[in-house]
Amino acid sequence: MSRFSLPKLSPPLIALLLAVGLFFLGGLIRPGFVNATQAINIVRLAAFLGIIAAGQTLVILGGGEGIDLSIGAVVTLAAILAFRLNEGQNELVPLALALALAAGAFIGLLNGLGVAFLKIPPLVMTLGMAGVVQGLILAITQGEMIGDTAPVMGRYISAPLVLGIPGVVFIWFILALLIWLLLERTTYGKQLFGIGVNRVTARLSGVRVPLVVLVTYTLSGLLAAFGGFMLLGFTQTVFMNLGGPYLFPSVAAVVVGGTALSGGKGSYWGTMAGALVLTLITSLLTAMQLPEAFRQMTLGAILLILISVYGRQRGLRQ
Repeated sequence: MSRFSLPKLSPPLIALLLAVGLFFLGGLIRPGFVNATQAINIVRLAAFLGIIAAGQTLVILGGGEGIDLSIGAVVTLAAILAFRLNEGQNELVPLALALALAAGAFIGLLNGLGVAFLKIPPLVMTLGMAGVVQGLILAITQGEMIGDTAPVMGRYISAPLVLGIPGVVFIWFILALLIWLLLERTTYGKQLFGIGVNRVTARLSGVRVPLVVLVTYTLSGLLAAFGGFMLLGFTQTVFMNLGGPYLFPSVAAVVVGGTALSGGKGSYWGTMAGALVLTLITSLLTAMQLPEAFRQMTLGAILLILISVYGRQRGLRQ
């Protein structure tokens, strides 16, 4: 009978099929939902979540109960720094991007130092860092959002480039290819999966676990800052909690995409599919004209169910 059994589907493929099913379900809920324009818009919105969740994917893959709770604050800080620096001038965009990425990487580096060398639990370290960054934002802005967004950012990020597809979608897939190469074709990627499965075994095998953890959190901060820069190109403005709504979905996208919260198993392709699923669920709830509170409760319920499933893998891996 085994030769007639159905092939086992990978979690990213399951999430992708779920996203396709949800898209066509939208046509039943609201006539006219299923069309090319709507599909492109959903992918565009999912791209911002997918980019922000890239660093979260690395942190969760590294295991050690790692979840970066400072991502939302870093997204906001990076967008504010870029907004204040470029002042609407196209020639200042590279400098603004460099400053935003440097700030995000530095915050991630501090997170990594706290987790890897001071042995502070990741949730405590990153939650505390989120508070520090929020205070830094208040100190920088003094409650006033001064600055402007360069026209070139909107042109190459949110505006259609080819066949009506906005630039952020192309940037998202380029980033996905780079992360795939990082995880599958580099020593760092192999070591990240190794420490996610079992840190004791990885250390005995010669892996410098603290260094890998340090690099992972630094990359998480850098990618969150890049997400904030991209989000600025879409919104064209900033506010005090710009990245806050992306913190919870960044974790949910990773989990929905099949990455185990215990670490060592998963992929960024799964996170991309998870971002599509969450964006579609939000779009469907919006199409049903449900209040924001109900949308948040629905996403929370999905994450809790998946955590209860994936969380059981930790005991089996020890």
